[in-house]
Amino acid sequence: FLQNGHNGTDYLLVVPVKRLILLTLAISSVNIKACTCMKEEADLDETSQKIIDAAMALVRDKGYVATTTKDIARLAGVNECTLFRKFESKKDIVLQGVAQEKWRANITPEIFQNVKWELAPDLEMFMNAYMDRITPDFVNLSIGLRAPQLYGETAPLIMKVPQVFIAFLTEYFQEMEKRGKIAHFDFESLAMTVFSSTFGYTFLNASFDQVLAGVNREDFIKSSVKVFIDGISGS
Repeated sequence: FLQNGHNGTDYLLVVPVKRLILLTLAISSVNIKACTCMKEEADLDETSQKIIDAAMALVRDKGYVATTTKDIARLAGVNECTLFRKFESKKDIVLQGVAQEKWRANITPEIFQNVKWELAPDLEMFMNAYMDRITPDFVNLSIGLRAPQLYGETAPLIMKVPQVFIAFLTEYFQEMEKRGKIAHFDFESLAMTVFSSTFGYTFLNASFDQVLAGVNREDFIKSSVKVFIDGISGS
């Protein structure tokens, strides 16, 4: 290197080649680390989602207590340090997962809009709509989310599904009475009866894969609806 001297003349500053190489490598290393950090920030959401998806899948298959952060990191394809950089704890991961629509059944009154105001086809439609959304995977996940460490936070979301279903059925029965289609009953109890039958079949399938059910879904729904209608009509 040329260095300017005190008397205005230049002189040659000799830097050992080895030191120059080390200096160059050090600068390159800093640049690489900076690029890596920038990439990690860019991938934050994608990586976090992988961790959430892995955690929810494991809770569904193994339960909350049996799921470890090592399991989650392994399934997500990240190391455990990355997991704890993005989330405070296993509980934090799962609660963020529960808040996502993809990890909870989306039962809303809107799915019951194709009402014909005829008891048999309407009840069959309601039961099918429920079973379409409350899959065996969702049932198993909801069981996993009942762990004591979580239940205070997860219960309101788990309970939302039956609450919406029962509330809509109750309103439906009330309207059917106004239309002169059915007699007066305790309509909330009727709604609970339909819900219990629907949930029971769904739960058995999720738990025992139709080994105990012994009847396919379509036949079960038609038979259940017939028994229900015969019961309230006094047939």
